[in-house]
Amino acid sequence: MERKLVYLDNAATTPVSEAVVAEMTKQLSENFGNPSSTHTFGRKALEVVDQARHRIAQFINARNDDEIIFTSGGSESNNTVLRGIAKKHNYDCQIITTAIEHPSILNTAKELQAEGVDVVYLPVDESGHISLAALKAALTDKTVLVSTMAVNNEVGTINDLAQIGQIVHEYNPEICFHVDAVQGLGNIDLDVQAMQIDFMSTSAHKINGPKYIGFLYEKTGLSLPSLITGGEQEKKRRAGTTDAPSIAGFGEAVKLLQAVDRVAEQKRYQEFQKIVLDALDANHIKYEINGSLTGLVSHHTLNLHLIGIGTYVMLTNLDLAGFAVSGGSACTAGSLTPSHVLEAMYGKNSPRIEESIRISFGRMNTEEEVVAFATSLVKIAKRLQNK
Repeated sequence: MERKLVYLDNAATTPVSEAVVAEMTKQLSENFGNPSSTHTFGRKALEVVDQARHRIAQFINARNDDEIIFTSGGSESNNTVLRGIAKKHNYDCQIITTAIEHPSILNTAKELQAEGVDVVYLPVDESGHISLAALKAALTDKTVLVSTMAVNNEVGTINDLAQIGQIVHEYNPEICFHVDAVQGLGNIDLDVQAMQIDFMSTSAHKINGPKYIGFLYEKTGLSLPSLITGGEQEKKRRAGTTDAPSIAGFGEAVKLLQAVDRVAEQKRYQEFQKIVLDALDANHIKYEINGSLTGLVSHHTLNLHLIGIGTYVMLTNLDLAGFAVSGGSACTAGSLTPSHVLEAMYGKNSPRIEESIRISFGRMNTEEEVVAFATSLVKIAKRLQNK
């Protein structure tokens, strides 16, 4: 009998829901027209795109549907904002971000620094939170953009977006506030108006949708140069043939999200965390929590320092036992690069950096799967810590 594999790496990507697969299959087989074409096939495809755009705009409380620009995902959207803002100000400006952002923010910021942009990286505490006082102190007359995650992809820290938006715009209404909501969409409520967000990046594959499709929210009245030039798709804001089937899949994934009680789902994830931690405690496994389990945090992520056990060793043992977890961001997990998030939180010499794993739950996970995982984790940790 083939063993059942258990997927607990939902912060990296999520399984595509059956409803999304069905919707995309329908569009691929029945509705293959180019949405930019004026004939019937094109108009039908455009209608599908417009319906998805409208649903997404409503979900984040956008002012109108035109504020949604479809992109290939979070990395493209993040690059569009940072590069676009810097170019608009001829690279003579200041951008404020944090030390624990996604590589598509941090690596882009480093390149912009080489072009002359002043980039400020706000530090974080051991829970992964920035100091709002430090943000206030960093703002200057040259600040044109503040960019921060909604939810950190490694430790689940939630930023107080409404507070940050208020601080930024009270200092200067002309400063743009950008949110990388790739990990936030589906895990927290996002209201671009209430949170005073000017730009927001997302990706469908984190919410049980397809890969290589996302959107950039761009507040009405703001305009950035397109990162990809060519045709006049997305009202001249993003060139390239519009992928109607993937957009339809994204819309269907958002439709499913609309029916989810996020408070109840976070409580369910909290119970999953408790199952794992209770098992570790009952068996006297030596561990530490990376980040926090209380306060502003999303419980879909549980980052553990398993004392004395190398990350790669634990990941390999769990994989052989049939459980998929990770050592951090999927964008760096395939390299030998240490977690910049844990380095920022605990220092470069902390053993946590080389002895930690990230468990991330999703809507498709069951209690039975988590119990089985906890049992295997304890068994493996006992063997490795008692060597």
